Amino acid sequence: MDLGSLFQATTFVSASLSILLILLQQRGASLGAGFGGSGELFTTRRGLEKSIFSTTIVFVMIFVLSILALLLIPS
Repeated sequence: MDLGSLFQATTFVSASLSILLILLQQRGASLGAGFGGSGELFTTRRGLEKSIFSTTIVFVMIFVLSILALLLIPS
């Protein structure tokens, strides 16, 4: 397995996991916000929500770095 194939696999896995983790996150806007109601409530992330958020950031960074590595590796 050469380096290009390794980075391609890393890109695919990190992209898939990033999409999954983004979809698992809760949305901040409620149904009332769509009709003009300003029921904004700012809370801090705790527990599992904070872990999912941090893990999402890590996988997105891995995705971006693997894309850059693929661009820099000669074919």
